[in-house]
Order: sequence, then structure tokens, then C-alpha cells
Amino acid sequence: MPEYTVLTVVGVLAVVAVEVLWLRTGLFRTAQYWISMAIIFFFQGWVDGWLTKLSDPIVIYNPEHHAGVRFPWDIPIEDFGFGWAMLTLTMLVWVALGRREGEGA
Repeated sequence: MPEYTVLTVVGVLAVVAVEVLWLRTGLFRTAQYWISMAIIFFFQGWVDGWLTKLSDPIVIYNPEHHAGVRFPWDIPIEDFGFGWAMLTLTMLVWVALGRREGEGA
């Protein structure tokens, strides 16, 4: 069982559920969010590509724990889902807390 793959999918679905069912910040509907994601993934691609390149890896993944799909270069595809979930949850909480702080003023 590819644990990293399963946990990545669970993480992505959990973050979407937090936004859709609980926080409802509207972040997914903003251009700023999607532009920031494009910038983040551009740089993640360069850094993660360098760290996980199969020719001389710095970070080594056990092939039993991920799906085996590596794109682009040699980056396990799960890295992008995990990164998306982590960064998006951070942004969602930031927006929700900022909104709550604005209501108290």
C-alpha cells in the first residue's frame, strides 16, 4: 500500500472539506490564490526536482510508499498534493483568522 499516496489524497480531501464545509473563506474563487499557487509550484518544482533527482538524490523515497509517478523531472507526484494541502490550509486559516479579527473591531 503506497502510504504517502493515500495520506496525500486524504490531506487534499480534508483541506477541501475544511474550506467547503467549515471555513467558507472563498479563497478558491480568488485569482490571488491561484496566482500564488502557480508561483509556489514553480519554485517547488525547481527545489524539489533538485532534491529528488534520481541521478544524485538528496532526499530518497521508499518506492513502496508512493505511487511511483514522478513528474516533472524525478519529483514524486505526491509532493505536489502534500505541498498544496499544507500551504492551502495555512492560507485558509490565515484568511479565516483575519476575517474573525476584523469582525471584533
